[in-house]
Amino acid sequence: MNFEDSPEEAAFRIKVRGWIEANAPKHLEDELRRTSTIGRLGITSEDPIAASKSWQARKAAAGYACLQWPVEFGGGGFSPMERVIWQQEEGPYAQLSLMFSIGHGMCGPTLMAWAPNEVNRRYLPPMATGGEVWCQLFSEPAAGSDLAGLRTRAEPASDGSGDWIVNGQKIWTSFAQNAQFGLLLARTDPSVPKHKGLTMFFIDMRSPGVEVRPIKQANGQSTFNEVFFTDLRVPDAQRLGGVGQGWEVSITTLMNERATIGANISTSFEQIFDFVCGLETPLGSPMIEDRAVRSRLAGWAARASGLKYSSMRSISALSRGETPGPESSIGKLVIASMRQEIASFALDLQGPAGILDDPDTAAARGWFQANLLRSPAMRIEGGSDEILRNIIGERVLGLPADIRVDKNVPFNEIPGRG
Repeated sequence: MNFEDSPEEAAFRIKVRGWIEANAPKHLEDELRRTSTIGRLGITSEDPIAASKSWQARKAAAGYACLQWPVEFGGGGFSPMERVIWQQEEGPYAQLSLMFSIGHGMCGPTLMAWAPNEVNRRYLPPMATGGEVWCQLFSEPAAGSDLAGLRTRAEPASDGSGDWIVNGQKIWTSFAQNAQFGLLLARTDPSVPKHKGLTMFFIDMRSPGVEVRPIKQANGQSTFNEVFFTDLRVPDAQRLGGVGQGWEVSITTLMNERATIGANISTSFEQIFDFVCGLETPLGSPMIEDRAVRSRLAGWAARASGLKYSSMRSISALSRGETPGPESSIGKLVIASMRQEIASFALDLQGPAGILDDPDTAAARGWFQANLLRSPAMRIEGGSDEILRNIIGERVLGLPADIRVDKNVPFNEIPGRG
């Protein structure tokens, strides 16, 4: 494992650091550090969408948008290691890219892997600049962790045009209300086993037949949405991969999704450590000297350290030109539960004041309260804890595969409600 920059990497780091120092929206730095949490861009001093698009466009103009993408598709053409360096240096300003993370980390790589070049040349550059936002239309009310059990149907149009007619519903679609386009996984053949009857499309979210309904979340935000399709017409030219090849295409998206989530979310250990160092017990002694508190901190410190070196292992693989595998699921699995535990512990330490969540009155400006309300979603989105444990067990540790009683059973013969 190599922890040092090569001379070329060190030079790139200096260049990036200088550019960020000269171009970042520094008037937002304090607000971004204090108020942004998982899934929430907490700035209120200006329009967060306009601020996000402005920063993304500025990065794109300098060649720092989607660093690993080819230049012809709006990227920077940099190496995976240079992308890691950028992520390390961007700091709190990375929060401004939250709205674009699904497009940049999941939809874009899927298009590059499965779409023809003319499609990529049309859609990837405006995705990179933030001009067009993308979402991912996968989960359904009855198909989340069991994604292959989805019921949204895409059927050939009866007029012989070659188009597809889509009917169904998706749920928990992040940023759908801001998106111009989205990846859509639909069932095109219910007579074959569930993983084989799926097809992937990309759609225009402004098309007739698409209805987006934001969901009010426990944390007061509405980044998640329900999306309904009623006789949505999708041209066959917007199909990715072959008919019935949707599961294979979706694996490309899902692997990038878990790597993106695991790489871009912190453990919260630094925040809880700093918070505890400033607290006192009811008797007036420093909270950090309490043995039970120190024990909890030590456990989280060990996990944070393990994640750090696991990430370093992946970074070292990138520096050698290798592609990390399913071990990226480890980061999301550990971080999601750790953030929830830390937020809950912070509220316990605050006692009755833990119910305060107004940033103007709450301790730590309500940061832990906001994280506690949002962190359960992180344990579900991008693969639930149980799914990730299966992936780690089967693909990292080589354990026997989970038993699937519906394997090789045609989808329309699987018993279901209704």
